Amino acid sequence: MPKLKPGTILPTDEEDKIITLQAREDNTLFTDKQLAAMKPIAEFTELATLVKRGRPPKSIPKKSTTIRLDAEVLEYFKAQGKGWQTKINDILHGYVDSHRTAEKKHFAQQGN
Repeated sequence: MPKLKPGTILPTDEEDKIITLQAREDNTLFTDKQLAAMKPIAEFTELATLVKRGRPPKSIPKKSTTIRLDAEVLEYFKAQGKGWQTKINDILHGYVDSHRTAEKKHFAQQGN
């Protein structure tokens, strides 16, 4: 059996029976002979151009950079676990948004 990704949930025996019963009713249950005759999609070279692997590209992708942070700051965010870089980005994004709003108000007041 292939190694499963962490977090993969397998059906219980009862759930598997329900799934099999539904497949029989839908006429989508394959026989052992049909399963043995199946080929991996990689063998269908004409489909290769139709298959796009990975996530779709973002309209505004993030840029990689190097930044020097105080050890205390870095340790704090890393201690929060997975997603710590996204949290830093979100905080900086909030800072930028609030300052842009303040700048717009400032320039609007000067124009009056």
